[in-house]
Amino acid sequence: MTQTPAFDDIPAPAEPPALRAAELAAYLAARMCHDFISPASAIVSGLDLLEDPSAQDMREEAMSLIAASARKLSDLLQFSRVAFGASASAETFDARELEKLAQGVFTHMRAELEWTVEAEALNKPAARAILNLAQLAGAALPTGGVARIRAVQEAGAIAIAAEATGPRARLRPEVLRGLQGEPLGEGLHGHWVQAYYLHLFLTDAGGRVFADVGEEKVVFAATIPS
Repeated sequence: MTQTPAFDDIPAPAEPPALRAAELAAYLAARMCHDFISPASAIVSGLDLLEDPSAQDMREEAMSLIAASARKLSDLLQFSRVAFGASASAETFDARELEKLAQGVFTHMRAELEWTVEAEALNKPAARAILNLAQLAGAALPTGGVARIRAVQEAGAIAIAAEATGPRARLRPEVLRGLQGEPLGEGLHGHWVQAYYLHLFLTDAGGRVFADVGEEKVVFAATIPS
């Protein structure tokens, strides 16, 4: 039987610091642009090769680069549409579709994804949370490993656990600060803002999130009212 993450001994999160909506939007936009710019630039580079008369012997390589980069860009766009809330019209999400979105992103990561979600559908906060936690778990495994995503629904709540296991598993300090609802301080905005955004919308939904770091393991957990 799948075990539900325990939250009894976890202190309540601190109130999030004052942050203007425009600042948060700018940080999130910068984060997404950072993710999209690499495959978009690769597509342009491939097109430049196709148009270069002196590089006609590289047409096959150019087409492969364009195809792979287009797939990556499409996967990231579809993932971000739900993970960062742009898909506002839907209130519930099919768990199989969420797995497809997560697997699309993991196709371009070194880590592997194991997905175990008992519920057939998740509400909007839970859907956003599970995708963001999955991506954070994959990012915690820069040299590879396995990110195991679990979710169970019971007693009026949805509990999500994302366990990242592998060599050199790590959690950036700015990610931990964001999950705790703290301002950035030192570190990179792109890593911090995703965790901070996750903390914000879970808190607004009456949920909680935390992370624990062990030897070659990082565990994220969240609970959200169902």
